[in-house]
Amino acid sequence: MRPTFEDTLADIIRPEVEGLGCTLWGLASPSKGERRIIRIYIDGPDGVTIDQCAKVSRQVSLLLEVEDTIPGAYILEVSSPGLDRRFFSTAQMADFVGKQVTALLYEARDGRRKVTGVLKSIGADAGQESFTLDEGGQDVTLAWNDLKEVRLVHEF
Repeated sequence: MRPTFEDTLADIIRPEVEGLGCTLWGLASPSKGERRIIRIYIDGPDGVTIDQCAKVSRQVSLLLEVEDTIPGAYILEVSSPGLDRRFFSTAQMADFVGKQVTALLYEARDGRRKVTGVLKSIGADAGQESFTLDEGGQDVTLAWNDLKEVRLVHEF
């Protein structure tokens, strides 16, 4: 499988982010009109501060200018994953077993595209990354490649 633009960009900026004492949680790059938006999510053992986000933003901006990997104009945004964090892999979900998550599917399953439940387990189903949710007493196993987005549901 060929790496996506986001995968390539993440590989370029990961060492810079880690060098500043943070973890690259994920990266999203939706196009918006003529400008591309680069959203970088960083985390740390105790979360991240605004100052850390600003420092990462400055360093990554310099790196992207030098590397010249993004064609045309772009907007760079750096933030923490937040309370309703988006997951970028099943590996990131391991610390959240027992918590509620919402998954949006690319294609409807049983007439719905949204599944919300308590994360029970993470594994592989037919050799593909997957996880199982307890949705009101019913186990629902979802394959990672079938999902558009998966987020933690923060409970106040």
